[in-house]
Amino acid sequence: MPRGSSSKRERQYEHIKESAEERGAGTKRAKEMAARTVNKERARSGEAKTASKSSTQGKSASQRGGQRSGGGGGGGAGGETYDQLYAEAKRRNIHGRSSMNKSELKRSLES
Repeated sequence: MPRGSSSKRERQYEHIKESAEERGAGTKRAKEMAARTVNKERARSGEAKTASKSSTQGKSASQRGGQRSGGGGGGGAGGETYDQLYAEAKRRNIHGRSSMNKSELKRSLES
């Protein structure tokens, strides 16, 4: 955390870091995620001396509700990855899956 951060931001950093570690992120990655999130929130609220354009415009992470976060499960524009579709096809024992592309896997899983 940068020097001069408020106790609120310190708590927010620790909470985000601990949550990321609980979800399986490594310590280094958890610290990076927490620092980036807190710094962005500081920029949005005018607590930072400098801020990038992307930090001050658009929806905040809390408003987005994870819309741009990673992971599959639909919801996003891309949907599931090829690997996720292939794994589901394998689980359902769909024949010919190894020679299918992403759209073919998707179609075979929908039927």
